[in-house]
Amino acid sequence: MKYEIKGDSLPVVICELENGETVISGSGAMSWMSTNMEMQTVGGGAGKVFGRMFTGEGLFLNHYTARGGAGMIAFASSFPGVIRAVEITPSHSVICQKRSFLASTSGVEMSVHFQKKMGAGFFGGEGFIMQKLSGSGTAFLEIDGSVVEYNLEKGQQMLIDTGYLAMMDDTVTMEIQQIKGVKNVLFGGEGLFNTLVTGPGRVLIQTMPISNVASVIARMIPSKS
Repeated sequence: MKYEIKGDSLPVVICELENGETVISGSGAMSWMSTNMEMQTVGGGAGKVFGRMFTGEGLFLNHYTARGGAGMIAFASSFPGVIRAVEITPSHSVICQKRSFLASTSGVEMSVHFQKKMGAGFFGGEGFIMQKLSGSGTAFLEIDGSVVEYNLEKGQQMLIDTGYLAMMDDTVTMEIQQIKGVKNVLFGGEGLFNTLVTGPGRVLIQTMPISNVASVIARMIPSKS
């Protein structure tokens, strides 16, 4: 498969498939395609459907296959940001935020990834239930706003505000830390918790989480008296 990512703040990935090649996407992700692309909606086993429900994805995935010759299909971003192509191998899996999966080649497997510490579950927002992408192939991820990438050395740590962590290698560990100090909590405007990531591995940070944008818009909408 060949692909090209076009556009600036509202990008699209256009995939060129050979006859018989398949790409996978979530429900409603396809933007346009050639007429010889055949779609099949697949639910998978109960465990996979249950996992997608937890990550906020649709319960079913669409498989698009080129039939009778080369085919073309495009997947557009649903929010201003970046589409990042990530290569997945049996020795290199990644953990990404909920709802970031846009599409992938057929060899990529998507599953739910739970953080081990319960504190992350109650307070970590995006940090508790994330997606794990494994197997072999190329995955396309939606990242809100722009992306800043860091490669952490073994033991190197970074604090990230909740919701800004877009993706990390599965070698990176993550936990939730409470902000210290009563004044900091009450008047700092940074919430109660931050995400602590520890290397080794790559970390991708997004600059404009959609949850933050939704919160700003909500504050500007007049309330009914």
